[in-house]
Amino acid sequence: MKLQNLNQIAKHAQFQLTRNPNPQFLNQNLALLAKSHEDNGNAFFNLYNQMLSFSDSSSHNHYTFTHALKACSSFHAFSKGLEIHARLVKSGHISDRFIHNSLLHFYLSSNDVVSATRVFQSIPSPDVVSWTSLISGLSKCGFESKAIETFSSMNVKPNSLTLVSAFSACSTLGALRFGKAIHAYGIKLRIDGNIVFCNAALDLYAKCGSLMNAHNMFVKMSKRDVISWTTLLMGYARGGHCDEAVEVFKQMVVSGEAEPNEATVVTVLSACASAGSLSLGCWVHSYIEKRIDLCIDGNIGNALVNMYVKCGDMKMGLKVFKMVVCKDVISWGTVICGLGMNGYGKQAVQIFSQMLVHGVLPDDVTFIGLLSACSHVGLVGEGMMFFKAMRDSYGIVPQMRHYGCMVDMYGRAGMFEEAVVFIRGMPVEAEGPIWGSLLQACKIHGNEETSEWIRGQLGDKKVGVGTVALLSNIYASSERWEDADKVRKRMRGPGLKKVAGFSWIEPEVRLDLDSSLCVALGILRED
Repeated sequence: MKLQNLNQIAKHAQFQLTRNPNPQFLNQNLALLAKSHEDNGNAFFNLYNQMLSFSDSSSHNHYTFTHALKACSSFHAFSKGLEIHARLVKSGHISDRFIHNSLLHFYLSSNDVVSATRVFQSIPSPDVVSWTSLISGLSKCGFESKAIETFSSMNVKPNSLTLVSAFSACSTLGALRFGKAIHAYGIKLRIDGNIVFCNAALDLYAKCGSLMNAHNMFVKMSKRDVISWTTLLMGYARGGHCDEAVEVFKQMVVSGEAEPNEATVVTVLSACASAGSLSLGCWVHSYIEKRIDLCIDGNIGNALVNMYVKCGDMKMGLKVFKMVVCKDVISWGTVICGLGMNGYGKQAVQIFSQMLVHGVLPDDVTFIGLLSACSHVGLVGEGMMFFKAMRDSYGIVPQMRHYGCMVDMYGRAGMFEEAVVFIRGMPVEAEGPIWGSLLQACKIHGNEETSEWIRGQLGDKKVGVGTVALLSNIYASSERWEDADKVRKRMRGPGLKKVAGFSWIEPEVRLDLDSSLCVALGILRED
């Protein structure tokens, strides 16, 4: 709504106030003003205040207050909402059920669960709207268990929106069994033809990892939309079934039943990246380019860059990165991590410099990429500098992965004394991956002394089976068979099982990259 229209509505309302302060017509103006966010609600509240300024109540009715409470939610005017609540109590309008439900919605939209609960408890006979508002609000405010408890105590017949709200709480909690009961109840009420209800049930099964039920639910749906397809795709991708996720995307495109949106495309690109399937990722890329409404920028651009760098095609990753107009911290961080994991540490440091030049502040993920890059190419001095800058200059508290990168960097460089000093100075206890990376370095450099120290540090700590196997292999390589056997016996203990490794390749994946390419793409400055 344009500001000119706002002024016209306000002037018309002023005219009505002076000539005929009929609440039926004035409330219509309130409703129109509430839809605009041009002046942050000033025009709305000015009219509302003037309507209530009349000595009698001829200029307003209970609908005036419902409009006002809705506007308080939209404009985040919490103090004004409290003022309206007080007036409702004083005027006696508080007894109206519509007012109760409006107050309930106002407090829940403001995340004030305590006040919302008090309002609900004050309603003599809550209707299905009251119950649904409370269940939905509790779920959205993070009180999922309370939402399910409230749903269980309902004394009126729920509708489809009530069940959808209950589904949402179950999905967050992973309460599959209770969610199934809600699904069965919905079928009993014969609302299973409602696409919103079906999508909520599908989301429950997908998020709880019950992919067979999700697939069966999807197949049986009489009508499916883009949310249905994307929910199933996300379920497969989240569960690590990346090939199935891509297959769902292909079926979606071929069937034409629904057109993929941004969330669909980003999810399938993430699945391609996780599966390391460059060919499928390229196919998705070609599909995006054919869609005029999908722009290689923002989330889609970042997802494409991530897919290419994780599949090892840094040339295309950098090419897409250049195409992204609005590069955010995720864009830069993805390229830095990609260069680091593909062995181009110096280029990663250069990209970081360009990131700072463009005024983008790094986050904790950016520094993980930087430290990992320095570790892989032996840039120990630079890594130490970045670790210090992360804490002192950017106020980022190091996490376990940052400490792991530093230990790995010292170990790869053969600086075992520095690694030990660093571990001892850590404010948190080292976890399995840190010991594993240092053990790997010990194996490469043949450092038995540090290996023994690590063995003493591990003691009865719970570490991954890979770390234990690595220690055994180090002893075996030194023909210390008795020690190797002792470690192997530990591996046969409860909860430790070595998973067989595997690998896959795709043909025609080009890994050649040098600084000249980056310069040509306009990303790096030529030294």
